[in-house]
Amino acid sequence: MSQQKLKIALIGYGKMGQAIETLAIAKGHEIVLKITIDNAADLTATNLQQCDVAIEFTNPESAVANIKTCIDAGLPVVCGSTGWVASEEAVKAYCTNKQGSLLYASNFSIGVNIFFEINKKLAALMAKQHQYQVSIEEVHHTHKKDAPSGTAISLAQQIIANRTDKHSWTLNETPQPNEIAMVAKRIDPAPGTHFVKYQSSIDDIEIIHTAHSRQGFATGALTAAEFVYNKKGIFTMADVLKDLI
Repeated sequence: MSQQKLKIALIGYGKMGQAIETLAIAKGHEIVLKITIDNAADLTATNLQQCDVAIEFTNPESAVANIKTCIDAGLPVVCGSTGWVASEEAVKAYCTNKQGSLLYASNFSIGVNIFFEINKKLAALMAKQHQYQVSIEEVHHTHKKDAPSGTAISLAQQIIANRTDKHSWTLNETPQPNEIAMVAKRIDPAPGTHFVKYQSSIDDIEIIHTAHSRQGFATGALTAAEFVYNKKGIFTMADVLKDLI
């Protein structure tokens, strides 16, 4: 992983962007561009080309355009915005065609990525145990714009990949037999808690991840930026953390 002192563009300067800035400066990196809703016009190729890497945390409405702008400028981009999954394949194709660099994750926390591995292992163990009904619940702060969270969707996709009886997820209170029931709650000041529960008439099995602050997400995003610097292609946190988990 790069030890280069990076010039970073922060696209989105909310609480997450500010947490990343604090960590980046402490590690000797430089924040040379900060894009907020008030100076969105400064997101130009000329400004981006003064940077080594961009870290994008905005919202589902602007993420795709922001990623493409970075790719067009030849700048590696780390994206933590969620809620734009419908455009994911098109964005990846755009990145490939432009020979760009993109690292997207629904969650950058190292703890959550370990939780993902536990979730996949549990889903494989439960694949033939159809007497258990599986459900997912997530709790976040009221400022989170998408529901369910990208992390919850990733958890559901991992379960679906391991169970022939589940084809999709739903927020409906009365799911179909082939759907995973999902519950999304918005309660301040929760940074993020995810529950995966398997329930039967005999017993329950549950795994839980609880974030106590944004520190874990910010640390992972900065680690991802250090990883993607000077690389070409499409990457995930699995690539970043393959030596750690």
